[in-house]
Amino acid sequence: MSAMSDMVRKMFAEGDAKRDAGLTTPEDIVRYDDIAYGNEEPKWQMLDVYRPKGKEGKLPVILSIHGGGWVYGDKEVYQFYCMSLAQRGFAVVNYSYRLAPEYKYPASFEDTVTVSKWILDHAEEYGFDTDHIFGVGDSAGAHMLSMYACALTNPQYAETVGFELPENFMFKAIALNCGAFEIKPEGEGDLTTQLMGDYLPGKGTPEEFRLISTIYHVTPDFPPVFLMTCPGDFLKAQPGRIIPVFEENKIPFVYRHYGNKDNDLTHVFHCNIRLADAGLCNDEETAFFKEFL
Repeated sequence: MSAMSDMVRKMFAEGDAKRDAGLTTPEDIVRYDDIAYGNEEPKWQMLDVYRPKGKEGKLPVILSIHGGGWVYGDKEVYQFYCMSLAQRGFAVVNYSYRLAPEYKYPASFEDTVTVSKWILDHAEEYGFDTDHIFGVGDSAGAHMLSMYACALTNPQYAETVGFELPENFMFKAIALNCGAFEIKPEGEGDLTTQLMGDYLPGKGTPEEFRLISTIYHVTPDFPPVFLMTCPGDFLKAQPGRIIPVFEENKIPFVYRHYGNKDNDLTHVFHCNIRLADAGLCNDEETAFFKEFL
């Protein structure tokens, strides 16, 4: 493991633990924990399902792809954020995936595909409305979600990545939060580029960077998007790279820049459910999803 990945794991873990200290499962949530969805790596291929208590029958589904620079994170870190989404009227699937550098690309992508198949296979058991599946992802999770949306809607790209995608799985809309959508091989001195040596098998060849840069693979069939950033987001330039692609392909999208010079919100602030701005962002994202019900 590189020193950068080691630093990310320690720094992010400390911040997330402080963010969520004292939080407990809300009384209005029913949760199903530690469900195995794959058989490659039991430690990582686990998921939780959260539903609002008292809501019977099928609910629209949100698949959450956590962030963490491809090298950090799991479902435990995202449980409170995901339960807050469930409180807004959704069944939420919160899963862990195999992390780099121990498991390089495409392991995390493969796990996302496997979770999608699990959702379809267990729709009756957990009350999933599979005609209304949505996705949320932040940071590296937003990058992974955008790549997966490309694979589901661009047959040429799907053939290139070489995965057997699930039949009848499609996002009605997605939310891309503080994400990376173009990663340049020459590097820009940012954290994203520095982590590519641990994430990619070839440590970041030009071909690999193009393969994982969403902006090159969007088609007019890409799902509608809620896109957001904030002043303290170190990836705040990234929306400017993908918005022209959305416009060119006539993709419906909403763009929000939360905070201002007097309210310097930081990267993935929306996961801190104690923040009023997080509540606003998550309200607006789920309201966006409900437009497609």
